[in-house]
Amino acid sequence: MKRMVGMRIVTLSILAVLVAIATLLGHRASTEEIILQTRATDQWALFQAKNIRLHEMQGVADLLATVSPVDKEKAEALREKYLKQTERYEKEREEVGEQAKELERERELVSRRADRYEAGEVILEIALIICSLTLLTKKRIFWLSGIGLGLIGLCTALSGFLSH
Repeated sequence: MKRMVGMRIVTLSILAVLVAIATLLGHRASTEEIILQTRATDQWALFQAKNIRLHEMQGVADLLATVSPVDKEKAEALREKYLKQTERYEKEREEVGEQAKELERERELVSRRADRYEAGEVILEIALIICSLTLLTKKRIFWLSGIGLGLIGLCTALSGFLSH
């Protein structure tokens, strides 16, 4: 009888450790998700700034093409300068947009991982509670159910490592 109580306490201890690990993984993944979202938002802000600059340069270049300047050569040289800057901003804007999209894809992956870790944590907590009922009721079914649920929770949490 004492041996069974000892095994049940060991089982509870193992489940408690697994809950702690799943909780830690979930919190870290959630923090990483927030950081990636912030970085993606920063990239989109940079994209927007590049877009605004691009439109400003296009506007100035268009304006120089339509007005009658006193010094046509200087106006044309200035227009060429703005057109080159327009090309540069267009290229930079595209690169920044791609970086922002990549950060969003990475955030989605981390979000799926966090969901798995958190689901595993919940299942492991339920397993811990069910398993602890065996100490009160002395019924083996609660212990076995807790172990079964614990395995499901463990597999759910581990599936976070396989998310892609």
